[in-house]
Amino acid sequence: MQFHRYVALGDSFTEGVGDDDETLPNGVRGWADRMAEALAERDKDFTYANLAIRGRKLLPILDEQVEPALALNPDLVSIYAGANDVLRPRIDLDMLVDEYDKALGRLGEAGAHLVVFTAYDPGRVPVFAALRGRFAIYNELVRHVADKHGATLVDFWRMRAYRDPRLWDTDRMHMSSAGHQVMAIEVLNALGIEHDLVPHELGEREKLSLVQQSTGHAHWLRASAGPWVKRRLTGQSSGDNLEPRWPELVRLDDSPILGG
Repeated sequence: MQFHRYVALGDSFTEGVGDDDETLPNGVRGWADRMAEALAERDKDFTYANLAIRGRKLLPILDEQVEPALALNPDLVSIYAGANDVLRPRIDLDMLVDEYDKALGRLGEAGAHLVVFTAYDPGRVPVFAALRGRFAIYNELVRHVADKHGATLVDFWRMRAYRDPRLWDTDRMHMSSAGHQVMAIEVLNALGIEHDLVPHELGEREKLSLVQQSTGHAHWLRASAGPWVKRRLTGQSSGDNLEPRWPELVRLDDSPILGG
């Protein structure tokens, strides 16, 4: 497959949270930037936009990002959405996926090849494990609409490599730089696109004592889980006051993405 105009839609997963780079917009890089670099190496006229903003739920993603994406006339669109909804206390999965289905139809009818993701498996994080069944149901619904629209499905749920904590940021909710690199590889492979990306060297996995594990978990509750819960209770979002990283199509040799 050859693509010339790629637009990425979604939340923190696609914005690039966890893959820190202060030289780039919003201070992050992410798998979509990494994949765009690989695509740009194949096509000197390739352009890329990233409209994703952290904290966004599915309906706001569709309301805020689909129309701007269509205006850019993309031939490739990736969209990851829904995980932030599934984490909420109450949710209408069928309604959400019906709206997702409609949006995918519009993007596909406009000529874009679609890349759609299942949500991650939250079973490794005890505080989220109780929602594992809800995630599984949501993912089956997503698989159905992906098939319906002929989308390339990237099945995050089934990626066992992400059981390795080194692929996750210290907040345990977002991928690390190594995790974003693996995801870029997975998406390119799913599209059948040749590339030179390789996983990061991870080094030896650290072995922690029970005391160290307990201390680390307590720190995570204070530094990450607590603030996350507080934002939910107060109606705030980590993406409040943020703008999309690349709202217009950019040619990568004219942007600061390459060389990171």
